Amino acid sequence: MYNSFDNPELVKVLTFLQTHNTEYLSGQDLSDVLRISRVAVWKHIKKIQELGYIVESKQKLGYKLISNSDALFPWEITSELKTKVIGQQAYYFDSIDSTQNQALKMADDPVNNGTIIIAAKQTGGKGRAGREWISPKGGIWLSIILHPKFDISITTLFPIASALALSIAIEKTIKISPELKWPNDLTIKGKKIAGILVDGSLESNRIENIVLGVGINFDVDAKQIEKTLKGSPNFYGIASLNEQKNKVKSIQLVQTFLVELEKIYELVNTKQTKKIISEWTKRSSTIGKNVKLDTRDGKIKGKAIKIDDDGALIVSDNNKTNRIIAGDIIHLSK
Repeated sequence: MYNSFDNPELVKVLTFLQTHNTEYLSGQDLSDVLRISRVAVWKHIKKIQELGYIVESKQKLGYKLISNSDALFPWEITSELKTKVIGQQAYYFDSIDSTQNQALKMADDPVNNGTIIIAAKQTGGKGRAGREWISPKGGIWLSIILHPKFDISITTLFPIASALALSIAIEKTIKISPELKWPNDLTIKGKKIAGILVDGSLESNRIENIVLGVGINFDVDAKQIEKTLKGSPNFYGIASLNEQKNKVKSIQLVQTFLVELEKIYELVNTKQTKKIISEWTKRSSTIGKNVKLDTRDGKIKGKAIKIDDDGALIVSDNNKTNRIIAGDIIHLSK
């Protein structure tokens, strides 16, 4: 496990290599500039190489960074991140049962507001309604701890708003436009590329904290995951962002998402919900479709008309209007 405030010497060495990656830097130069011993420089270089960064070493010339690691280490996330709160503290695990479980353990502490838990892979990833979320290496699996100001009555809008933020981030970085499937899935050509999960701690009529879970099929073997999930309830296919033409680094997508999420979060906190609903609706694959829903109150069929101020789906069925807060949805062809 790594976090954004440990290993300050290692991060200093790495940052200096990154900002001077067109030249070789001698061990003595690094020692003098960073005010650490040459032995410490050598140890940090070795560790940096172990973490997946490619550092070339040449006698009489020194060290040169050739390429960065693909891992989403905390110092990579926080470096030049243009947010005030979200993502300014980060924890990275090479493997964990669930980032959501870890975040929930930390969520009560006010100092963890905005903190991210991110993992290269999850062994017990969680989806909606307690379903399994297969989370191999190559995906982006993260949870974010938040202490919101918004009213408990619009808690159900937050996952929808978060899906919108992720959609905007994908549009900006990868230059494709995912569709938003109610309540909180992102799809490409009808197949899921990402999902959102929210767990919350409530006291009386107040939100103590919420934990936003995000799973993105960034660079995964979609066909292999489909084989595993085929036949499971409401399964409608998996897609991977690496199948798209515009390739970007995962760190670019994560940082852009955190920036867009903070903007959306502020809109929710200040009750500017109409803008969120308008932008979500523009990208929705659900609105205007005939749908079938499995809810706690039974099965409902009809046409999806809109989402309400709190994110509830409004479905019209033979002049009867149903307001659905939660449920599994299937888009019908007719």
